Amino acid sequence: MRHLTRAVVAAAALLLTTLAAAPPAAAAGNPYTKTPVSGSLGSYRVSGVYVAGVSSGGYMATQLQVAYSSRIAGTAVFAAGPYYCAQNNVLQALNGCGDNAWPTYLSSLESYTRLWASYGWIDPVRNLSGKPVYIYHGGNDGAVKKSVNDDLATYFRDFGASVRYDTGSAAGHAWVTPYGTVGCSATASPYLNDCGTDPERDLLGKLFGGVAGPNTGPLGGTLVKFSQNAYAVNGYAPGLSMDPSGLAYVPAACAAGQSCRLLVALHGCVQGYGAIGTTFVDRANLNQYADTNNMIVLYPQAAASGVNPNGCWDWWGYLGATNYPIKGGAQIETIMNMVRQLGG
Repeated sequence: MRHLTRAVVAAAALLLTTLAAAPPAAAAGNPYTKTPVSGSLGSYRVSGVYVAGVSSGGYMATQLQVAYSSRIAGTAVFAAGPYYCAQNNVLQALNGCGDNAWPTYLSSLESYTRLWASYGWIDPVRNLSGKPVYIYHGGNDGAVKKSVNDDLATYFRDFGASVRYDTGSAAGHAWVTPYGTVGCSATASPYLNDCGTDPERDLLGKLFGGVAGPNTGPLGGTLVKFSQNAYAVNGYAPGLSMDPSGLAYVPAACAAGQSCRLLVALHGCVQGYGAIGTTFVDRANLNQYADTNNMIVLYPQAAASGVNPNGCWDWWGYLGATNYPIKGGAQIETIMNMVRQLGG
């Protein structure tokens, strides 16, 4: 990345988003908003770890699933392509993994996956067999073309995963939620679209094999704001293009000692705490399900930096290291440190 011009780096950071000149929508309209309480991550009885993400967060979710398939029990992805799609190349990220002007080179990505597993850089690929995977692509998403999302579905199926692929929506490029502030077909900040549907019910049902309905009253858990520096591999989250603070929603039942699942929820570009506060956390429609399904939700936070002006997750190597998609990758290990602390 150090050889790329600043303009190209900036263009890569804009992938999967727009400039969002208008201020982000406030979360005040959500009756289930929780005020964050400063604290630290506790340790809980975690029965299984799952990941979900949108856009750059979708790419990071897949990186976590593939690298740690022995520990991650399932994945949900909105609007992203296959593992290692960018191949450490910003132009491939732009032209092959957002637009489809270039191919994703899917067979090569699968070969890298097998090779790296043989080296021990990622967990054995046999762990992917039977894993539940939920994938969502909106019909008006022009930031990540459908063929790119198609290749993600094919990638997981080729390794034996059990995939549900939802493509019937008219959504733009966004996380789709009943609490979205953006019209279904638009692509606009804060990239939380209301299509009159509840994809979170579907994705959690796929991941868990069944799901109870959401809490329709005030949330009963605690939203913890914690220091990400404590888990950063370098001790300083901003040096990894991550926010100093992360968030975690802990239902009362989990805090009381009941066995709970852990879902790692990864925002997209321009959706982190530094850009829109807790809007993604409040409106993603995950905390409502957490209360009724004994599920802790961890919300790691990426942040803007000189090489990453829109606060995307590192899925093309913007931190300058080639190990970003495997064990040892700076952001992957930082997130996994949080997972381990929570009991996962």
